[in-house]
This record gives sequence, C-alpha cells and structure tokens, in this order.
Amino acid sequence: MTLERWTIRLRRAVDWRLALTGALAWALMLPAVAAPWLDSHRDWRVGVVLQAPYVEQSTRGPWLEGADIAFMNLLANQTGARLSWRVYPTLAALDAAADRGEVDVAPGMRQTPSSLHHWLFSLPYLRIPSKLVGFRAESADVVELDRLSLSERLAIDRGSDAWSFVERNYPELTRLPQASDRQALLAVIQQQAEYAIVDEARLATLLKEPAFVSLAVVGDIGYTHLLRVAVRKDWPALPPLIDQAISQLPPEPMARLQADWLRPNYPRLIDSVAFWQRLFLALALAFCALVALWLISRRDNRRAAARLLAAWQELESRSAAESDLRLAQFSIDNSTVGILWVSWDSRIRYANRTAAGLLGDEGDDLLARRLAELEPLLDNHTWLDAWNRLRTRQEIQSFETQCRRTDGQSLTVSVSLSFLQFGATEYLVVYLNDITERHRARAALAESEARYKSMASNVPGMVFRLQMPRDGASARLSFVSDASQPMLGYEPDVVRSWPQGWRQAVFGDDLPGYLAAREQAVAEARDWAWQGRLSHRDGHPVWVDLRASVRADDDGGLAWDGIVWDISQSKQHELQLAESRSQLRSLAAHLESVREEEKTRIAREVHDELGQILTVLRLETSMCELGFAHLDDKLAERLGNMKKQIENTFQIVRDVASALRPPVLDAGLGSAIEWQARRFEQRSGIPCLVSVPETPLHLADAQATGLFRILQEALTNVLRHAEASTVSIGLSARDQQISLSIADDGKGFQPGSQPAGRRSFGLVGMRERVLLMGGELEIDSNPGHGTTLVVRLREEQP
Repeated sequence: MTLERWTIRLRRAVDWRLALTGALAWALMLPAVAAPWLDSHRDWRVGVVLQAPYVEQSTRGPWLEGADIAFMNLLANQTGARLSWRVYPTLAALDAAADRGEVDVAPGMRQTPSSLHHWLFSLPYLRIPSKLVGFRAESADVVELDRLSLSERLAIDRGSDAWSFVERNYPELTRLPQASDRQALLAVIQQQAEYAIVDEARLATLLKEPAFVSLAVVGDIGYTHLLRVAVRKDWPALPPLIDQAISQLPPEPMARLQADWLRPNYPRLIDSVAFWQRLFLALALAFCALVALWLISRRDNRRAAARLLAAWQELESRSAAESDLRLAQFSIDNSTVGILWVSWDSRIRYANRTAAGLLGDEGDDLLARRLAELEPLLDNHTWLDAWNRLRTRQEIQSFETQCRRTDGQSLTVSVSLSFLQFGATEYLVVYLNDITERHRARAALAESEARYKSMASNVPGMVFRLQMPRDGASARLSFVSDASQPMLGYEPDVVRSWPQGWRQAVFGDDLPGYLAAREQAVAEARDWAWQGRLSHRDGHPVWVDLRASVRADDDGGLAWDGIVWDISQSKQHELQLAESRSQLRSLAAHLESVREEEKTRIAREVHDELGQILTVLRLETSMCELGFAHLDDKLAERLGNMKKQIENTFQIVRDVASALRPPVLDAGLGSAIEWQARRFEQRSGIPCLVSVPETPLHLADAQATGLFRILQEALTNVLRHAEASTVSIGLSARDQQISLSIADDGKGFQPGSQPAGRRSFGLVGMRERVLLMGGELEIDSNPGHGTTLVVRLREEQP
C-alpha cells in the first residue's frame, strides 16, 4: 500500500473520530436542548439534486418524488418538521448553497472527507450495494470480481465510489471509465464491456427502460455505500435528533420505500411453472404419507386395544388365583413364627407346626404341657403376674430368653406376649422367633467392626463417618480413623468431639463451597464430594479430597461413610499445570497473531509484487505478439500459450492472496461475511441466509480476522460433515458485545463425542481461538436436529 493511500485512510479515520466525538457530545446535551431547539427550527429547507430514483420530477404533476423525497416525508412526520424543497443541478452547487446558508438539510448524501467541510451528517439510514450487471444467462452461477479474467472489461462511472473500490482492490482488472451509470449499461449493450458496475438503487430505475431489458444482475462486488442526511454546519443539534427519529421509524414504511424505489424487480420463484409442479407433487406425496400413517395408526390402535383387553383379562384371572392362593396359605399352618395359645393355668392349648418344630415336638405332644417345662425360670407366681398385667393393660410384652427343647438343648428365642379373648375363653398368645442366627449376626457384626477399625487405621486416607440426625440437629462425626493425627495434627477423639463435624476445620475461604456441597448432599440424600482446604493444628492449610457414600441410618437420619485424602502435592502439581496451560495459551495467541500478520504481509506481497511482475510480463508478451507474431505462425502460437499461462498465473495469485487474507476484510466484517457466504454458496450449492448490521462495525483487526477465520472453519465443517440444505449466518452487536452465529439444518452430532478412528481439531481450534480473544463459544447440536454455533466476545475498538 502506497504512502498516499495510508495518508487518505489516516485522514478518514481522524474525520470519523472527530464526527463521533461531536455526536457523543451533542447526545449528552440532547435531553436539555432538543425540544426547545426543534420548536424554533421547524421549517427545513431541503436541497436535492435530480437523480433517479432518489429525486425526480413526477410525471403526474409539478412535484418531486423518489426515495429521498419519501424518506424526508417520513422523517418530517416523525419530527413535525415543515419541508420546502430546493433543486440544484449538481452536488457542487448544493455544497455551495449550504455554505451560503440557503439549504438546511440534504438527504441521500455520502460522507466523504470533502463533504465534511460543508455539512454535518447523521447516521446512515440506507445501505445501497453495488451490483455486477451483464447479459442474461441460463446458468445461475454468480460472477465474482476475483474470478474475472484480465480480458474481461468493466464499465464503471468514473466518479462513483465503486470505481475507487475496484481500483484499490482489483487494480489488475480492465476498467472503462464512463460518465454515468446509464453510459456504463450502454457500454455493455454495445459490447464495449462485458460487465457494468451499478448501484442497486440506480439499477432499479435503469432496468425498467426497454433498452436494458436484456441485462440482469449477475453478481455482487461486496461493496455498499451508505446514505445519510446532511445538515448545515451551524445546526449541530439537528443530527442527533435525526438519528433518534431514524431509530424510531417503523420498519414497514422503510421496507415499502426500498421496494418501491430502490430494489430491482428480480424474478420471483412463484412465477415459475416448475415451482408449482414441484409444490403439487410434494403436497400429493405428503397427502399419501398422511393417509398411510392414518391407516397404520388405525391398525396399531386396534391391535393395542386387543392386547389391552387380553392383558386385563389375564390380570383378572391372576387376581382371582392369588386370592385363592392366599386363602389356601392362610388355612395351612405354615407361618414362620411359632404361635402358642396358653390358658390361665399356663398350659399350651394350641401350637402351630413352626412352634412344634422350634421346641422339638412332633404331632400333638406339645399340647397340654406347661410353659414352665419350656422356661425353667417361669414359676407360677411369675406367670400369674404376667397374666394379670397383660389382661389389665392390653399391651404387648417382648423379651429374649433361652428356652429348653424337649431333647434338652437350649434355644435362643424372641418372645412376644399379648392377651386374646376368643369368645368366653381367654388366652395368652405367645409368638416365638428363633434368633439364633441373629445372635450369630451380632457376633459377626462385632467382629466386622473390629476388622473395619483395623483396616481404617491402615488406609492411606482418613476414614470417617458423619451422621445427620433426622430431627435436624447438628452433624457429628461418629468415627474418625487414626490418620487424623498425621494429616491434621489432631487425635481421633478430638476430631469426633467437634460439634459441627468437618466445618470446624475448613479453611476460611473454602467454607462457602464446603457448606454448599454439604447442603446439596443433605437436601438430595446423595453421595458427598468436596475438594478444599482443612486447617492443620499448626495453622497451615492442607488440600484434601473428601468422598463419602450416603446411607439411611437406623434412626431415620442420614449417614455418610467416606475417606479424606491428602491431595496437597497433587493440588500443587495441578496449579502448576494450570499456570503452564495459561502460558501455553498466551504463546498460542502470540503465534496466531504473528501468523495472521505474516499471512497479511505475504498476501500483500503476492498481490502487489507478483501482480506487477505478471502485468509487465503480459505487456511484454503482447508487445512481442504485435511485433513478431505475423512473422512466424509457431511463434504466434507459443505467444498465445504464454498469454494463457500468464492469465492462469494471475488467477492463482488472486486465489492465494484471497486465501491468505481476503481483501474484502478491509471493507468491514459484515461485507467479508457476505462475500464468504456467496463463495460458499457457489462452491457447495447450499443456500446461505446472511444477517449483518446495516452500519459497519468498527472492530479491532485481530477480532475481525479471528471471527472471519471461525466462520471459514464452521462453513468447512458444514460442507464436510453436516449434509445440510440451508445455512444461516448472523452478526449482531449489542451492549458492547459482538455475537456471531452459524446454524445449519444438517444431521447434527452429539457435542463432546468423537467417532472412533477420526481425530478432528476443528472445534478445538475454534474454541481456543475464541478463548484467545476473551470470548465464549456455545455449540448446540443433537443428532438429526442440526447444529448452531454461537461466538460472543466483548467489542474492542480499533
């Protein structure tokens, strides 16, 4: 880039910053001065230059019409202003009138360094893209400037911004200067040029003329110019008011204004016969599918009803069979509890088979025997005392004892006594349970607890049990292994005496996390996991990993059995690893910045240096062809082949430069996204829906380049893996936050999973790139439901 271009860019940047500073200052003063100032300046003298479709003389009467006229009428309705019109032959005459104070406002103006000497400007209210126009073709391929050969000529209005854009970004292309957009289209009609570049608004008017009916839009050059309202320089309070009025304009009138004046009549899909044929076929197939689904659903409902009826009948039969079985089991003396009916004289009047088996009697040998024969300690006085007490209080008495079997052996049983009156006869019902196995289990439990304590003392961690009573009392440590002494410096008895369990030893800063983890474990009755620091007896913190399993306690509360591991050394390694990762990420950010700068430098050198060399080579070849081709046919053929090779090399140079850094990035991230979407559509055939702000975003070069690279990687993933039919791309800025979203309707995937045998770093690279820019990346995807990728980051001014 030459010194002159840098000077122009610096001057524009300074002018933009001065304008932005003035706008912010007046925005702060606006609430105080807006209403009185506007009340005293309701009459606006509007200056315009006749140029269709912005301003033109109406064919229906002596008045003006056009896009700028309609917009100013909307603005006047919004602000209550009264308009009077002044028509000038040229923009220079309009600028001179503003300097003389004859004009107050002028719509449809473009902000340039020269115009800032005459006007103040509002924010843009319309974006007018420049289109590439050529003869209609049956092919739907989009023509791009970087794909044009050097022999194809472009007709462009010499005074338009499109001329400067093409001259700056595509200097190798052949440009034919024209006096106006009409002359550019006539050059294409007269075959003086293959294509013309005209803005979309002018194109909406010119394509209506019969002379240009054979022309059509064949591509977009990726450049748009912004229309603003210019205000005389001694009215600095008006631009903020106009900005506010523009932001409050309803979208419907603005859309109608663009449709009426600025948008060409492109062919509509509904006008195609093939569209209606395909629609009819799709509806017919959908109807057939619905009928088939209805028939299948009807058949399945009938089958389900039949199966439900059969299941209900089977349940009824099972219920009847189970009732019969319960009655049969009830009538059979097969209880696992021994039952004795004892009369007042302590004689046994009834014994079931279980009781007879427990006491070692068969048949009816047990009947009429006294309880004293089974329980030697039960004498007549004790028996009568128990009889009277149970008869009076109607309570159940339970105890454990050793009874004597008929073979002389002892049997440990659990005895429950209750009083029963059956008709006129009174009995004590004795329930016997053999608890020999229970006693053995108790002994085994005592032995198991001893082994548990022995094992706990040898585990490298500190074993504990924390109990939480059901009545909501404080948690307490019922068991702590001997490892508490080397880990925390406290004896187990001291730790168990802590009234609030581990809370008493938690290091100060980690207490909220400890309480949150414990409360969640208590509320959900789930296992407990926590990492943090406990205070050693000498005051230094000890990093621990607490893991405990929950179980229901005997009293209805909760108990957690677990181990506390000393992870101080591993935690130190973890912190060192985190620091190392942070340093690696900083190094990766630096390398990425260096790589992007190197790409930019190489792209410029390839574009400028090789472009100049190839241009000189092409000119030398052409001179050789003009001077010597007629002397030798073979020489002419060789020179023609050399020219073709030079053209191919030009295309390769452009492709390499665009791959390294597309020049459209200099026009803003929004234009670069639209350019990349069009290239993706051309390469893949997948439609791309693009939504970008009308006002260009002023981002740091690193942010713009990073977002553009993420978009390229996402579109590459869509092309390779998604099998999508449409892609949506959105760029938005709100509250100093930039958001870029890419969504497709493809087959989707399960985030976090990776097919076996395939290693892919695309998502990893995008996530790391976002982290380097200080943003966040969200991926929402499910198999069969498409994928949505959203990047959010804070806006940084360049």
